Amino acid sequence: MIKLLLKSSDLVNIEGNYYFPRDSVEESFLKDSSTTTHCPWKGEASYHTIVVDGKENQDAAWYYPQPKDAASAIKDRIAFWRGVEILDA
Repeated sequence: MIKLLLKSSDLVNIEGNYYFPRDSVEESFLKDSSTTTHCPWKGEASYHTIVVDGKENQDAAWYYPQPKDAASAIKDRIAFWRGVEILDA
């Protein structure tokens, strides 16, 4: 399990996933991934592999670079899964 410390109370909950402001995530923990998926109402998602202390969690963060209008609340936000534990500051 990889643990991240994010400092933000500005969260958007969609379908049980919390989306954090992109600027609340330390970019050095994120490695670009070529993985993409499609959601009919949110649009095309892109992924990052999370790297902490040399450990990688493949495609454990995702975001919508250009979300559809119905999902505009998650523009410039990022969400996590695959065992990522978010620690409250």
